[in-house]
Amino acid sequence: MVPYLRAANVTWRGIDLSDVKKMDFSVLEVETYRLRTGDILLAEASGSPSEVGKPAIYVEGSDTHCFQNTLIRVRSTSEVNRFLHAHFLRDVLLGRFAKTARGVGIQHLGADALSAWEIALPPVGEQERIVEALDSYLTRLDDAVASLERAQAKLKAYRASVLKAAVEGRLVPTEAVLARAEKRDYEPADVLLARILKERRHRWEEAELDRLKKAGKTPKDDKWTKKYEEPLTPDTTTLPQLPEGWRWATVDMFGDVKGGLAKGQKRSPKERLLEVPYLRVANVQRGYLDLSEVKTILATAEEITELRLQPGDVLFNEGGDRDKLGRGWIWSGEIAECIHQNHVFRVRLTGSDVEPRFVSWYGNSSGQRYFFDEGKQTTNLASINMTQLKSLPVPVPPSSEQARIVDEVEDRLSVVDEVVTSVTHDIQRCLRLRQAVLKWAFEGKLVDQEPSDEAAETLLARLKAERAAAVPVTKANGRRRKGAA
Repeated sequence: MVPYLRAANVTWRGIDLSDVKKMDFSVLEVETYRLRTGDILLAEASGSPSEVGKPAIYVEGSDTHCFQNTLIRVRSTSEVNRFLHAHFLRDVLLGRFAKTARGVGIQHLGADALSAWEIALPPVGEQERIVEALDSYLTRLDDAVASLERAQAKLKAYRASVLKAAVEGRLVPTEAVLARAEKRDYEPADVLLARILKERRHRWEEAELDRLKKAGKTPKDDKWTKKYEEPLTPDTTTLPQLPEGWRWATVDMFGDVKGGLAKGQKRSPKERLLEVPYLRVANVQRGYLDLSEVKTILATAEEITELRLQPGDVLFNEGGDRDKLGRGWIWSGEIAECIHQNHVFRVRLTGSDVEPRFVSWYGNSSGQRYFFDEGKQTTNLASINMTQLKSLPVPVPPSSEQARIVDEVEDRLSVVDEVVTSVTHDIQRCLRLRQAVLKWAFEGKLVDQEPSDEAAETLLARLKAERAAAVPVTKANGRRRKGAA
Protein backbone atom coordinates (compact mmCIF):
# COMPACT_ATOMS: atom_id res chain seq x y z
CA MET A 1 0.00 0.00 0.00
CA VAL A 2 1.68 3.16 -1.26
CA PRO A 3 0.37 6.75 -1.02
CA TYR A 4 -0.24 8.27 -4.43
CA LEU A 5 -1.16 11.71 -5.73
CA ARG A 6 -4.15 12.56 -7.93
CA ALA A 7 -5.18 15.60 -9.94
CA ALA A 8 -7.04 16.81 -6.83
CA ASN A 9 -3.70 17.10 -5.00
CA VAL A 10 -2.34 19.61 -7.53
CA THR A 11 -3.48 23.13 -6.63
CA TRP A 12 -2.56 26.60 -7.81
CA ARG A 13 -0.56 27.03 -4.60
CA GLY A 14 1.40 23.78 -4.77
CA ILE A 15 0.90 20.16 -3.80
CA ASP A 16 -1.89 19.61 -1.26
CA LEU A 17 -1.14 16.55 0.90
CA SER A 18 -4.17 16.92 3.20
CA ASP A 19 -6.05 14.10 1.43
CA VAL A 20 -3.74 11.43 0.01
CA LYS A 21 -5.11 8.01 -0.98
CA LYS A 22 -3.28 4.66 -0.91
CA MET A 23 -3.38 1.63 -3.16
CA ASP A 24 -1.36 -1.47 -4.04
CA PHE A 25 1.72 -0.95 -6.21
CA SER A 26 4.12 -3.65 -7.37
CA VAL A 27 7.82 -3.15 -6.69
CA LEU A 28 8.38 -2.30 -10.36
CA GLU A 29 5.49 0.18 -10.35
CA VAL A 30 6.88 1.90 -7.28
CA GLU A 31 10.22 2.36 -9.00
CA THR A 32 8.51 3.63 -12.15
CA TYR A 33 6.00 6.02 -10.58
CA ARG A 34 7.79 7.16 -7.42
CA LEU A 35 8.16 10.94 -7.24
CA ARG A 36 11.37 12.77 -6.49
CA THR A 37 11.80 16.18 -4.97
CA GLY A 38 11.62 18.75 -7.75
CA ASP A 39 9.38 16.72 -10.08
CA ILE A 40 6.76 18.81 -11.85
CA LEU A 41 3.23 17.39 -11.79
CA LEU A 42 0.60 18.58 -14.28
CA ALA A 43 -3.13 17.84 -14.16
CA GLU A 44 -3.54 15.60 -17.23
CA ALA A 45 -7.35 15.79 -17.16
CA SER A 46 -9.98 18.14 -15.80
CA GLY A 47 -13.66 18.88 -16.17
CA SER A 48 -12.68 22.55 -16.41
CA PRO A 49 -10.63 23.37 -19.53
CA SER A 50 -8.99 26.28 -17.72
CA GLU A 51 -7.34 23.82 -15.30
CA VAL A 52 -5.96 21.30 -17.81
CA GLY A 53 -2.18 21.26 -17.39
CA LYS A 54 -2.26 23.00 -14.00
CA PRO A 55 1.31 22.50 -12.64
CA ALA A 56 2.88 22.17 -9.20
CA ILE A 57 6.35 21.15 -7.98
CA TYR A 58 6.69 18.12 -5.70
CA VAL A 59 8.71 19.29 -2.70
CA GLU A 60 7.85 16.66 -0.10
CA GLY A 61 11.40 15.39 -0.01
CA SER A 62 10.64 11.97 1.44
CA ASP A 63 10.19 10.38 -2.02
CA THR A 64 7.36 8.19 -0.72
CA HIS A 65 4.55 9.18 -3.07
CA CYS A 66 3.66 7.71 -6.45
CA PHE A 67 1.28 9.36 -8.93
CA GLN A 68 -1.91 8.38 -10.72
CA ASN A 69 -2.60 8.50 -14.47
CA THR A 70 -4.60 11.74 -14.06
CA LEU A 71 -1.22 13.43 -13.64
CA ILE A 72 1.77 13.88 -15.94
CA ARG A 73 5.23 13.95 -14.36
CA VAL A 74 7.99 16.05 -15.87
CA ARG A 75 11.46 15.30 -14.50
CA SER A 76 14.18 17.68 -15.55
CA THR A 77 17.48 19.00 -14.26
CA SER A 78 17.50 21.48 -11.42
CA GLU A 79 18.84 24.08 -13.85
CA VAL A 80 15.61 24.34 -15.83
CA ASN A 81 13.09 22.78 -13.45
CA ARG A 82 11.65 25.93 -11.88
CA PHE A 83 11.69 27.69 -15.24
CA LEU A 84 9.66 24.86 -16.80
CA HIS A 85 7.12 25.09 -13.97
CA ALA A 86 6.69 28.82 -14.54
CA HIS A 87 6.41 28.26 -18.30
CA PHE A 88 3.66 25.66 -17.79
CA LEU A 89 1.86 28.01 -15.42
CA ARG A 90 1.91 30.71 -18.08
CA ASP A 91 0.54 28.30 -20.70
CA VAL A 92 -2.36 27.29 -18.44
CA LEU A 93 -3.34 30.84 -17.52
CA LEU A 94 -3.22 31.98 -21.14
CA GLY A 95 -5.40 29.03 -22.20
CA ARG A 96 -2.79 27.33 -24.39
CA PHE A 97 -3.17 23.87 -22.84
CA ALA A 98 -6.97 24.24 -23.07
CA LYS A 99 -6.69 24.70 -26.85
CA THR A 100 -4.61 21.52 -27.15
CA ALA A 101 -6.66 19.34 -24.76
CA ARG A 102 -9.16 16.88 -26.21
CA GLY A 103 -12.26 15.17 -24.91
CA VAL A 104 -15.95 15.67 -24.23
CA GLY A 105 -16.86 16.59 -20.65
CA ILE A 106 -13.42 15.71 -19.27
CA GLN A 107 -10.58 17.41 -21.15
CA HIS A 108 -7.29 15.47 -21.53
CA LEU A 109 -3.85 16.90 -22.30
CA GLY A 110 -1.84 13.69 -22.75
CA ALA A 111 1.85 12.97 -22.14
CA ASP A 112 2.60 12.82 -25.87
CA ALA A 113 1.21 16.32 -26.41
CA LEU A 114 3.26 17.62 -23.50
CA SER A 115 6.42 15.90 -24.76
CA ALA A 116 6.09 17.80 -28.04
CA TRP A 117 5.36 21.09 -26.27
CA GLU A 118 7.60 23.92 -27.45
CA ILE A 119 9.44 25.93 -24.79
CA ALA A 120 11.17 29.25 -25.37
CA LEU A 121 14.39 28.55 -23.46
CA PRO A 122 16.65 31.48 -22.48
CA PRO A 123 20.21 31.24 -21.13
CA VAL A 124 20.59 29.64 -17.66
CA GLY A 125 21.42 32.88 -15.92
CA GLU A 126 18.40 34.60 -17.42
CA GLN A 127 16.21 31.65 -16.41
CA GLU A 128 17.28 32.14 -12.81
CA ARG A 129 16.58 35.87 -12.92
CA ILE A 130 13.17 35.28 -14.51
CA VAL A 131 12.20 32.74 -11.85
CA GLU A 132 13.36 34.98 -9.01
CA ALA A 133 11.41 37.94 -10.42
CA LEU A 134 8.32 35.78 -10.92
CA ASP A 135 8.57 34.46 -7.35
CA SER A 136 8.60 38.04 -6.07
CA TYR A 137 5.72 39.29 -8.23
CA LEU A 138 3.54 36.20 -7.95
CA THR A 139 4.05 35.87 -4.20
CA ARG A 140 2.80 39.42 -3.71
CA LEU A 141 -0.15 38.76 -6.00
CA ASP A 142 -0.94 35.53 -4.13
CA ASP A 143 -0.85 37.41 -0.83
CA ALA A 144 -3.18 40.06 -2.25
CA VAL A 145 -5.64 37.43 -3.53
CA ALA A 146 -5.53 35.58 -0.20
CA SER A 147 -6.33 38.82 1.60
CA LEU A 148 -9.21 39.54 -0.78
CA GLU A 149 -10.56 36.00 -0.36
CA ARG A 150 -10.49 36.43 3.42
CA ALA A 151 -12.49 39.62 2.93
CA GLN A 152 -14.98 37.67 0.79
CA ALA A 153 -15.37 35.07 3.54
CA LYS A 154 -15.96 37.77 6.17
CA LEU A 155 -18.55 39.48 3.98
CA LYS A 156 -20.35 36.16 3.50
CA ALA A 157 -20.31 35.57 7.26
CA TYR A 158 -21.57 39.10 7.91
CA ARG A 159 -24.43 38.62 5.42
CA ALA A 160 -25.42 35.40 7.19
CA SER A 161 -25.29 37.09 10.60
CA VAL A 162 -27.52 39.96 9.39
CA LEU A 163 -30.15 37.52 8.08
CA LYS A 164 -30.00 35.41 11.25
CA ALA A 165 -30.45 38.47 13.45
CA ALA A 166 -33.33 39.67 11.23
CA VAL A 167 -35.39 36.47 11.48
CA GLU A 168 -34.71 36.14 15.21
CA GLY A 169 -35.93 39.65 16.05
CA ARG A 170 -32.53 41.06 16.99
CA LEU A 171 -31.89 43.44 14.11
CA VAL A 172 -34.35 46.23 14.91
CA PRO A 173 -36.37 47.11 18.05
CA THR A 174 -39.48 44.92 18.25
CA GLU A 175 -42.91 46.42 17.75
CA ALA A 176 -43.87 45.41 21.29
CA VAL A 177 -40.96 47.37 22.78
CA LEU A 178 -41.66 50.45 20.64
CA ALA A 179 -45.40 50.35 21.44
CA ARG A 180 -44.72 50.29 25.19
CA ALA A 181 -42.21 53.13 24.92
CA GLU A 182 -44.65 55.19 22.85
CA LYS A 183 -47.65 54.13 24.99
CA ARG A 184 -49.72 52.86 22.09
CA ASP A 185 -51.33 49.64 20.90
CA TYR A 186 -50.04 47.41 18.09
CA GLU A 187 -51.30 44.41 16.15
CA PRO A 188 -49.47 41.21 17.21
CA ALA A 189 -48.86 38.39 14.76
CA ASP A 190 -51.71 36.33 16.29
CA VAL A 191 -54.24 38.87 15.03
CA LEU A 192 -52.45 39.18 11.69
CA LEU A 193 -52.53 35.40 11.13
CA ALA A 194 -56.19 35.17 12.14
CA ARG A 195 -57.00 37.67 9.40
CA ILE A 196 -54.90 35.73 6.88
CA LEU A 197 -56.61 32.43 7.75
CA LYS A 198 -60.02 34.03 7.34
CA GLU A 199 -58.98 35.32 3.92
CA ARG A 200 -57.57 31.89 3.04
CA ARG A 201 -60.88 30.19 3.72
CA HIS A 202 -62.82 32.91 1.90
CA ARG A 203 -60.70 32.45 -1.24
CA TRP A 204 -61.18 28.67 -1.13
CA GLU A 205 -64.96 29.01 -0.79
CA GLU A 206 -65.13 31.42 -3.74
CA ALA A 207 -63.03 29.09 -5.93
CA GLU A 208 -64.95 25.98 -4.88
CA LEU A 209 -68.34 27.59 -5.40
CA ASP A 210 -67.27 28.78 -8.85
CA ARG A 211 -66.10 25.27 -9.71
CA LEU A 212 -69.39 23.70 -8.60
CA LYS A 213 -71.46 26.20 -10.57
CA LYS A 214 -69.43 25.60 -13.74
CA ALA A 215 -70.06 21.88 -13.28
CA GLY A 216 -73.82 22.53 -12.96
CA LYS A 217 -73.87 21.59 -9.28
CA THR A 218 -75.20 24.69 -7.56
CA PRO A 219 -75.24 23.80 -3.83
CA LYS A 220 -78.55 24.05 -1.90
CA ASP A 221 -76.89 24.17 1.54
CA ASP A 222 -73.45 24.72 3.13
CA LYS A 223 -72.40 21.07 3.37
CA TRP A 224 -69.87 21.65 0.60
CA THR A 225 -67.94 24.02 2.88
CA LYS A 226 -67.00 21.07 5.10
CA LYS A 227 -64.59 19.90 2.41
CA TYR A 228 -62.29 22.78 3.33
CA GLU A 229 -58.91 21.50 4.55
CA GLU A 230 -57.51 23.40 7.49
CA PRO A 231 -53.85 24.40 7.01
CA LEU A 232 -51.01 22.46 8.59
CA THR A 233 -49.95 23.92 11.93
CA PRO A 234 -46.40 24.05 13.32
CA ASP A 235 -45.10 21.75 16.04
CA THR A 236 -43.49 24.30 18.35
CA THR A 237 -42.13 21.86 20.94
CA THR A 238 -38.61 21.98 19.48
CA LEU A 239 -38.73 25.52 18.06
CA PRO A 240 -36.98 28.42 19.80
CA GLN A 241 -38.95 31.01 21.71
CA LEU A 242 -39.90 34.06 19.65
CA PRO A 243 -39.88 37.75 20.64
CA GLU A 244 -43.02 39.24 22.11
CA GLY A 245 -45.69 39.80 19.47
CA TRP A 246 -44.28 37.19 17.06
CA ARG A 247 -45.87 33.85 16.15
CA TRP A 248 -44.75 30.61 14.50
CA ALA A 249 -46.76 29.73 11.40
CA THR A 250 -46.39 27.18 8.61
CA VAL A 251 -46.06 28.22 4.98
CA ASP A 252 -49.42 26.49 4.44
CA MET A 253 -51.10 28.97 6.80
CA PHE A 254 -50.19 32.11 4.85
CA GLY A 255 -49.35 30.88 1.33
CA ASP A 256 -50.53 28.68 -1.53
CA VAL A 257 -47.85 26.16 -2.53
CA LYS A 258 -47.77 25.03 -6.14
CA GLY A 259 -45.55 22.55 -8.00
CA GLY A 260 -44.43 23.23 -11.57
CA LEU A 261 -44.57 21.58 -14.98
CA ALA A 262 -42.71 18.29 -15.52
CA LYS A 263 -40.46 18.02 -18.56
CA GLY A 264 -40.83 15.21 -21.07
CA GLN A 265 -44.41 14.26 -20.19
CA LYS A 266 -46.49 12.47 -22.79
CA ARG A 267 -48.81 14.69 -24.77
CA SER A 268 -51.90 14.00 -26.85
CA PRO A 269 -51.52 14.92 -30.54
CA LYS A 270 -54.71 16.96 -30.16
CA GLU A 271 -53.25 19.25 -27.50
CA ARG A 272 -52.34 22.73 -28.68
CA LEU A 273 -48.97 23.60 -27.16
CA LEU A 274 -47.32 26.98 -26.76
CA GLU A 275 -43.64 27.69 -26.18
CA VAL A 276 -43.00 29.69 -22.99
CA PRO A 277 -39.96 30.49 -20.80
CA TYR A 278 -39.67 28.56 -17.55
CA LEU A 279 -37.49 28.63 -14.43
CA ARG A 280 -35.22 25.72 -13.53
CA VAL A 281 -33.26 24.97 -10.35
CA ALA A 282 -30.22 26.65 -11.93
CA ASN A 283 -32.18 29.91 -12.25
CA VAL A 284 -33.25 29.99 -8.60
CA GLN A 285 -30.19 30.78 -6.49
CA ARG A 286 -29.93 31.54 -2.78
CA GLY A 287 -31.03 35.14 -2.44
CA TYR A 288 -31.15 36.02 -6.14
CA LEU A 289 -32.32 34.82 -9.56
CA ASP A 290 -29.83 33.92 -12.28
CA LEU A 291 -31.65 34.70 -15.53
CA SER A 292 -28.57 34.62 -17.78
CA GLU A 293 -29.93 31.45 -19.44
CA VAL A 294 -33.69 30.93 -19.37
CA LYS A 295 -34.91 27.95 -21.40
CA THR A 296 -38.34 27.38 -22.92
CA ILE A 297 -40.86 24.56 -22.64
CA LEU A 298 -44.07 23.53 -24.42
CA ALA A 299 -47.25 23.90 -22.35
CA THR A 300 -51.00 24.21 -22.87
CA ALA A 301 -52.81 27.52 -22.39
CA GLU A 302 -54.44 26.10 -19.24
CA GLU A 303 -51.06 25.11 -17.79
CA ILE A 304 -49.61 28.54 -18.56
CA THR A 305 -52.55 30.26 -16.84
CA GLU A 306 -52.20 28.00 -13.81
CA LEU A 307 -48.41 28.23 -13.48
CA ARG A 308 -47.75 31.79 -14.65
CA LEU A 309 -45.50 33.50 -12.09
CA GLN A 310 -46.64 36.74 -10.50
CA PRO A 311 -44.58 39.47 -8.79
CA GLY A 312 -44.19 38.60 -5.12
CA ASP A 313 -44.19 34.81 -5.60
CA VAL A 314 -41.65 33.15 -3.32
CA LEU A 315 -39.64 30.40 -5.07
CA PHE A 316 -38.12 27.34 -3.36
CA ASN A 317 -36.00 24.65 -5.01
CA GLU A 318 -37.18 21.08 -4.55
CA GLY A 319 -33.62 19.78 -4.40
CA GLY A 320 -30.64 18.49 -6.33
CA ASP A 321 -27.40 18.64 -4.37
CA ARG A 322 -28.05 18.89 -0.64
CA ASP A 323 -27.03 22.55 -0.52
CA LYS A 324 -29.81 23.38 -3.03
CA LEU A 325 -32.65 22.22 -0.74
CA GLY A 326 -35.10 25.08 -0.19
CA ARG A 327 -32.83 27.56 -1.95
CA GLY A 328 -34.78 30.44 -3.44
CA TRP A 329 -35.76 34.04 -3.97
CA ILE A 330 -38.60 36.32 -5.07
CA TRP A 331 -40.09 36.61 -8.54
CA SER A 332 -40.47 40.26 -9.56
CA GLY A 333 -41.97 39.87 -13.03
CA GLU A 334 -38.63 39.97 -14.84
CA ILE A 335 -39.96 37.94 -17.82
CA ALA A 336 -43.48 37.97 -19.22
CA GLU A 337 -45.46 34.72 -19.40
CA CYS A 338 -42.86 32.79 -17.37
CA ILE A 339 -43.78 29.52 -15.63
CA HIS A 340 -41.75 27.13 -13.45
CA GLN A 341 -40.53 23.54 -13.66
CA ASN A 342 -41.69 20.85 -11.23
CA HIS A 343 -38.34 21.04 -9.37
CA VAL A 344 -39.17 24.60 -8.35
CA PHE A 345 -42.03 25.28 -5.91
CA ARG A 346 -44.00 28.53 -5.99
CA VAL A 347 -45.50 30.02 -2.84
CA ARG A 348 -48.11 32.71 -3.47
CA LEU A 349 -48.79 34.62 -0.26
CA THR A 350 -52.33 35.25 0.95
CA GLY A 351 -52.80 39.00 1.15
CA SER A 352 -50.06 41.51 1.87
CA ASP A 353 -49.55 41.04 5.62
CA VAL A 354 -46.51 38.77 5.20
CA GLU A 355 -43.43 40.21 3.46
CA PRO A 356 -42.10 37.85 0.70
CA ARG A 357 -38.47 38.86 1.30
CA PHE A 358 -38.73 38.02 4.99
CA VAL A 359 -40.04 34.54 4.16
CA SER A 360 -37.29 33.92 1.60
CA TRP A 361 -34.54 35.23 3.90
CA TYR A 362 -35.72 32.83 6.59
CA GLY A 363 -35.73 29.91 4.13
CA ASN A 364 -32.20 30.80 2.99
CA SER A 365 -30.80 31.16 6.51
CA SER A 366 -32.26 29.55 9.63
CA GLY A 367 -34.75 27.53 7.60
CA GLN A 368 -31.96 25.55 5.94
CA ARG A 369 -31.72 23.31 9.00
CA TYR A 370 -35.36 22.28 8.55
CA PHE A 371 -34.78 21.39 4.89
CA PHE A 372 -31.62 19.43 5.71
CA ASP A 373 -33.44 17.46 8.44
CA GLU A 374 -36.60 16.81 6.43
CA GLY A 375 -35.11 16.31 2.97
CA LYS A 376 -34.99 12.85 1.45
CA GLN A 377 -31.43 11.81 0.58
CA THR A 378 -30.57 9.34 -2.19
CA THR A 379 -27.13 8.40 -3.50
CA ASN A 380 -26.58 11.59 -5.46
CA LEU A 381 -29.64 13.77 -4.82
CA ALA A 382 -31.65 15.30 -2.00
CA SER A 383 -35.24 16.54 -2.25
CA ILE A 384 -38.21 17.90 -0.34
CA ASN A 385 -41.85 17.37 -1.23
CA MET A 386 -44.77 19.78 -1.26
CA THR A 387 -46.08 18.67 2.14
CA GLN A 388 -42.69 19.30 3.73
CA LEU A 389 -42.54 22.80 2.24
CA LYS A 390 -46.08 23.52 3.44
CA SER A 391 -44.99 22.42 6.92
CA LEU A 392 -41.96 24.74 7.06
CA PRO A 393 -42.30 26.73 10.30
CA VAL A 394 -41.68 30.45 9.75
CA PRO A 395 -41.49 33.11 12.48
CA VAL A 396 -43.99 35.87 11.70
CA PRO A 397 -43.46 39.33 13.23
CA PRO A 398 -46.10 42.08 13.35
CA SER A 399 -46.64 43.67 9.92
CA SER A 400 -45.04 47.03 10.76
CA GLU A 401 -42.02 45.29 12.28
CA GLN A 402 -41.59 43.22 9.12
CA ALA A 403 -41.37 46.44 7.12
CA ARG A 404 -38.68 47.87 9.40
CA ILE A 405 -36.72 44.60 9.30
CA VAL A 406 -36.83 44.52 5.49
CA ASP A 407 -35.64 48.13 5.22
CA GLU A 408 -32.73 47.51 7.61
CA VAL A 409 -31.65 44.30 5.89
CA GLU A 410 -31.84 45.93 2.46
CA ASP A 411 -29.70 48.85 3.66
CA ARG A 412 -27.02 46.59 5.12
CA LEU A 413 -26.93 44.08 2.29
CA SER A 414 -26.72 46.83 -0.33
CA VAL A 415 -23.46 47.96 1.30
CA VAL A 416 -22.24 44.35 1.41
CA ASP A 417 -23.08 43.89 -2.28
CA GLU A 418 -21.08 46.99 -3.22
CA VAL A 419 -18.04 45.77 -1.31
CA VAL A 420 -18.37 42.23 -2.74
CA THR A 421 -18.45 43.68 -6.25
CA SER A 422 -15.31 45.71 -5.52
CA VAL A 423 -13.48 42.73 -4.01
CA THR A 424 -14.45 40.48 -6.93
CA HIS A 425 -13.18 43.13 -9.36
CA ASP A 426 -9.86 43.32 -7.50
CA ILE A 427 -9.45 39.52 -7.58
CA GLN A 428 -10.02 39.53 -11.34
CA ARG A 429 -7.52 42.37 -11.66
CA CYS A 430 -4.93 40.27 -9.79
CA LEU A 431 -5.56 37.41 -12.20
CA ARG A 432 -5.01 39.70 -15.19
CA LEU A 433 -1.81 41.03 -13.62
CA ARG A 434 -0.59 37.46 -13.08
CA GLN A 435 -1.22 36.66 -16.73
CA ALA A 436 0.54 39.85 -17.82
CA VAL A 437 3.61 39.20 -15.64
CA LEU A 438 3.96 35.64 -16.97
CA LYS A 439 3.51 36.86 -20.53
CA TRP A 440 6.22 39.50 -20.11
CA ALA A 441 8.54 36.96 -18.48
CA PHE A 442 8.54 34.64 -21.50
CA GLU A 443 8.78 37.47 -24.00
CA GLY A 444 12.08 38.57 -22.46
CA LYS A 445 10.56 41.78 -21.03
CA LEU A 446 10.64 41.09 -17.29
CA VAL A 447 14.40 40.98 -16.57
CA ASP A 448 17.59 42.21 -18.20
CA GLN A 449 19.67 40.01 -20.49
CA GLU A 450 23.39 39.48 -19.79
CA PRO A 451 25.92 38.73 -22.59
CA SER A 452 27.97 36.62 -20.15
CA ASP A 453 25.14 34.10 -19.60
CA GLU A 454 25.69 30.58 -20.91
CA ALA A 455 23.77 30.33 -24.19
CA ALA A 456 20.69 28.10 -24.30
CA GLU A 457 22.27 26.10 -27.17
CA THR A 458 25.20 25.17 -24.91
CA LEU A 459 22.81 24.12 -22.12
CA LEU A 460 20.75 21.95 -24.48
CA ALA A 461 23.85 20.27 -25.91
CA ARG A 462 25.06 19.40 -22.37
CA LEU A 463 21.62 18.03 -21.39
CA LYS A 464 21.48 15.95 -24.57
CA ALA A 465 24.90 14.46 -23.84
CA GLU A 466 23.98 13.68 -20.23
CA ARG A 467 20.74 12.02 -21.34
CA ALA A 468 22.53 9.86 -23.94
CA ALA A 469 25.11 8.77 -21.38
CA ALA A 470 22.38 7.72 -18.95
CA VAL A 471 20.73 5.23 -21.38
CA PRO A 472 21.75 1.60 -20.54
CA VAL A 473 23.69 -0.41 -23.13
CA THR A 474 23.20 -4.19 -23.63
CA LYS A 475 26.21 -6.55 -23.53
CA ALA A 476 24.96 -8.48 -26.53
CA ASN A 477 25.22 -5.87 -29.24
CA GLY A 478 26.28 -2.66 -27.57
CA ARG A 479 23.06 -0.92 -28.64
CA ARG A 480 20.81 0.98 -26.30
CA ARG A 481 17.99 -1.15 -24.94
CA LYS A 482 14.63 -0.17 -26.54
CA GLY A 483 12.41 1.84 -24.25
CA ALA A 484 15.03 2.45 -21.60
CA ALA A 485 14.94 6.19 -22.19
